[in-house]
Amino acid sequence: MAYVAKDYSSLIGTEGFSEMLLNNHFTLYQGYVTNTNKALDILGKMLNDGQTGTPEYAELKRRLGWEFNGMRLHEYYFENLGGNGSIEAGGKLAQQLTEAFGSVEAWEKEFRAVAAMRGIGWVVLYKDNANGNLINFWINEHDVGHPAGCMPILVMDVFEHAYMTDYGIKRPDYIEAFFKNVRYDAAQSRLG
Repeated sequence: MAYVAKDYSSLIGTEGFSEMLLNNHFTLYQGYVTNTNKALDILGKMLNDGQTGTPEYAELKRRLGWEFNGMRLHEYYFENLGGNGSIEAGGKLAQQLTEAFGSVEAWEKEFRAVAAMRGIGWVVLYKDNANGNLINFWINEHDVGHPAGCMPILVMDVFEHAYMTDYGIKRPDYIEAFFKNVRYDAAQSRLG
């Protein structure tokens, strides 16, 4: 079954995110969906034709991780945007952040610090499914560095396409806009 790009046009009008920036970002995301489907189709044909021992199969199989994770990380990112940036004080997420970091504010301070690091990639709050720990991670590439056995809870895109149209090289201003628009209910729903 082919993947279908989700419609995130409801984010148009989000404070701190221009329509141009969001439309460009949606187009990039749609490309990941298209390329995921293409890769899966070609890999399926190669499997049926007995071409799995070829360098072309191996390279495309490796590339699938980039395309698929690019698609899925953007979905998590867009789905945790569009809120008012307010976390439910007594909610499950706030409680678990407090347990893991000492307070919601301490978690946010670390998440912002990771987001401000030089480089391109993603900042992801993960839940370790083995023991329930919450950990902030820097993910350098879509397909590299994800902690095995962990669930993304809150995802922030820090590739330049996520902010340069509106903020140039002022990533801290983008980070501020992101936090003003977090949908913590979406993040909380991912806790399981």
